[in-house]
Amino acid sequence: MTPPPARKTRAATGLSPSAVSALAGELRLACMRISRRVRFESTDLVAPHQFSVLCRLEDTPRTPGELAEIERVSAPSMTRTVGGLVERGLVERTADPEDRRQVILSLTREGTTLLKEIRRRRDAWMSVRVSHLSAEEQEVLQRAAAILTRVASE
Repeated sequence: MTPPPARKTRAATGLSPSAVSALAGELRLACMRISRRVRFESTDLVAPHQFSVLCRLEDTPRTPGELAEIERVSAPSMTRTVGGLVERGLVERTADPEDRRQVILSLTREGTTLLKEIRRRRDAWMSVRVSHLSAEEQEVLQRAAAILTRVASE
């Protein structure tokens, strides 16, 4: 006879349900605040929504409709965003070889360079803050980064 599956107990999870709930709220707020701070570190180069579009085009060209769907914005809003990026020479439009009515968007060399610069600035901002932490705190963050990455991928 097979024994019943083990149930998670407070000893297995470490925290009570109310403490888990409180920790979840604190982590959510901390992640949001850090994300917001990092996002606005390079707004002098492009707006956050424009940066997001550049990131979406980094790996593969896309249509404006695909970008609007991924970014969860309206088609007219994405058209304005893309228009500004094309105007600055960061994104280029080409006709779809299979459907000439469709436009394919891709990063230009300047767009790729700017994307790397923005990431460099954001990483530098975070590196400065992490470098001011104690060795123990840095180790905790190293472990937390791995855990948060796992949580985000579930």
